[in-house]
Amino acid sequence: MAEAKKQSNESLSRDLNVSKMVIDTDCMTLPRFILKLQKQVPQATGEFTHLMVSIQSAVKAVSAAVRKAGIASLHGLVGTSNVQGEEVKKLDLLANELFINMLRSSYTTCALISEENEHLIQIGDKYSGKYIVCFDPLDGSSNIDCLVSIGSIFAIYKKHHEEEKGFKPDDYLRPGRQLVAAGYALYGSATMLVLATDIGGVNGFILDPTVGEFILTEPDMKIPRKGKIYSVNEGYTHQWSKGIAQYVADKKDPAKGKPYAARYVGSMVADVHRTIKYGGIFLYPATKDAPNGKLRLLYEANPMAYIIERAGGMASTGKIAILDVVPTKIHERVPVILGSALDVQECLETSEKCETNN
Repeated sequence: MAEAKKQSNESLSRDLNVSKMVIDTDCMTLPRFILKLQKQVPQATGEFTHLMVSIQSAVKAVSAAVRKAGIASLHGLVGTSNVQGEEVKKLDLLANELFINMLRSSYTTCALISEENEHLIQIGDKYSGKYIVCFDPLDGSSNIDCLVSIGSIFAIYKKHHEEEKGFKPDDYLRPGRQLVAAGYALYGSATMLVLATDIGGVNGFILDPTVGEFILTEPDMKIPRKGKIYSVNEGYTHQWSKGIAQYVADKKDPAKGKPYAARYVGSMVADVHRTIKYGGIFLYPATKDAPNGKLRLLYEANPMAYIIERAGGMASTGKIAILDVVPTKIHERVPVILGSALDVQECLETSEKCETNN
């Protein structure tokens, strides 16, 4: 018996040692993937590749900070001073500084629009490039204390006249259809970066801590045409339009088909990522108190709509496609309905029918 146990332990030890040695020597990293896309664009200068490397670096830094922040917040350290007398910054402010510094020093951007900054951030001539990046450095940061998944969202425009210095309002106050790329990072059980581009589709990369690189694990992501999940904050039911209220009621009514499962994290990145993976619909509709919606167009609704559409889904304000909205200010808000094409279409049809009957 003792001999058998000894052999079993030796076998397990060998298996563990072998597993540690198994390394993919030809994996598709994020920089390698971007370089591959660059080769498909004859006029490419390499600036976009450099920009994405900087975004990747910011995401890696935020990911590391998120792990530490979970411990710090649980111990009540956030907002206090460390041994050097320096204030321990709130994670959303830290994430914002990381993104701004990485993007500014990439030499590829001329302007930045952040959820955390009231005004547009202009990049000086010394660092100026041809891209405008809109970003939410830490979506769902209110969930940090309870260790729920959070994320970062970004959208990238290229200014109209690349040869000119600086930028103009119409370089960033433009519909989402003119984006050149968008993506999000999800800080959960692992850190994933999902990137959507016009020529590359939607692709997911997992951060492998053993090599410190984002590795392509989900190529050409596609959202199912129809799902079985709806995601919405039902605490606002009494403030919804009749159409949205009717649609959600229908999804729960066994008389109208198998009921959908309700899933709502309260972190847009987490909810949208699940919707892409499993299908269904995510709603953050207009309410009586917020008739224009609550999610911001440039750095929340637009990038997610861009990703969803390139994954084969639909994204609407309830009236028009989100990507067709022309913004008038940098922190403009819109209602959001996105997800599987058939689910979003059904929601829009239900809303239209309710309005017609009124």
